[in-house]
Amino acid sequence: MRLVKLAVLGGLVLGGCETAPDDGAITAPGANPGIVLGSQVGAGAGEPQLGVVEGAVLSADIGRSLEDSDRPIALQAEYEALEYARAGEPVRWRNPETDNRGEVVVGATYQVNRLDCREYTHNVFIGGRTRVARGTACRRPDGVWRIIG
Repeated sequence: MRLVKLAVLGGLVLGGCETAPDDGAITAPGANPGIVLGSQVGAGAGEPQLGVVEGAVLSADIGRSLEDSDRPIALQAEYEALEYARAGEPVRWRNPETDNRGEVVVGATYQVNRLDCREYTHNVFIGGRTRVARGTACRRPDGVWRIIG
């Protein structure tokens, strides 16, 4: 039953995104950052909030280089990669308003103190320049991915 709920919620979250046919990037003109940043959408009856990444690209040096409209799209890609992507499979994003883009690649899930953790690399392409953020994120019991390093 939980898998069915997650599948339905995933469809709701992704329903607001468009996929560019040329590169498979997540794009979301006018994206609602609340879906990513702790929205209660789909969370009820004690279920965790979905789509939350704390300490992600927004707090890194790269985050300061992004436009305001890039951040929710980049953060959604980080969440999608951490939560759903296979190791080595890039999750791409692109903002059609700024033409900034990026990709998040995660490693295999492993356990630390009973938490699921993944290493990640987030490559961001801004104005022809590549910026790279690397780190490790662990999924807390409440469902929030926390960047720990």
